[in-house]
Amino acid sequence: MTSPRPLLLSKSFKISQIQILLADSLTIFWGEWLDLRVRIAQLATSGLISPLVYILAFGFGLGGSIKPGVGISGDYKNYLEFILPGMVALSSMTVSFVGTTFSICGDRLFTKSFEELLLVPVHPLALHIGKMLAGVMRGLLTSLGVILIGLLFTGNWRFLHPLFLLLLVLSCAVFSGLGVIVGLSVRSLEAVGLYNNFIIIPMSFLGGTFFDPNTLPAALKVVVYLLPLTYASLGLRAAAYLPLSQFPWYSIPILLVMAIALSLWGAYIFAHQQD
Repeated sequence: MTSPRPLLLSKSFKISQIQILLADSLTIFWGEWLDLRVRIAQLATSGLISPLVYILAFGFGLGGSIKPGVGISGDYKNYLEFILPGMVALSSMTVSFVGTTFSICGDRLFTKSFEELLLVPVHPLALHIGKMLAGVMRGLLTSLGVILIGLLFTGNWRFLHPLFLLLLVLSCAVFSGLGVIVGLSVRSLEAVGLYNNFIIIPMSFLGGTFFDPNTLPAALKVVVYLLPLTYASLGLRAAAYLPLSQFPWYSIPILLVMAIALSLWGAYIFAHQQD
């Protein structure tokens, strides 16, 4: 008969490992935060340019010629209401990915301080999570600005709904996790531009930010539903405007699984990084 004492010791050891992992992750994040906190205003405003341009061009410009509800699931007074959640998703993607990627590239390629991070005696997963949390913070700072714009023009307080905020955090986690991986993999800033041009920019327009994916032909719908931004846009839009009975609950586990998979991938790259 197995003694309960070794089982208890095993469980306590696993709990202790998790606590150490979380503590190390927060330590890495705190080091990033010390740098971010002196640039909060810059971070919060720099990523607003692109969403504001889209809101002005598509929401107020093109949106005036689009009748509410035509080809769009849900009840919206105008096209601006439809695209605002997509703009929140777009800003979370862009800032989380670009900010994280350039932060790591700067440490690796220019300041050469990244080697010191690799010598820190913490688990590679803690390194990834700490960097990812910093990216999440970048994305949230900018996204909150877009949310304020949404509140100003629509008066819809469901932009602060817990489901809306949960999906926003998951979206930031996915794209900051991707930013960590790209930042660890590229050898030059020009390579970052390639990732941005071939992944981020196409996803900005195909990720359900400007249209309802359900209106697409089946072949295109398959492509669109492979993109993480699609689930962020659909979930944020539903959380802001639709009843809970119509909420796409599948978007939460899909984004969560993507974030976990990217974390494991990032931890593997950290473990084998040679910089």
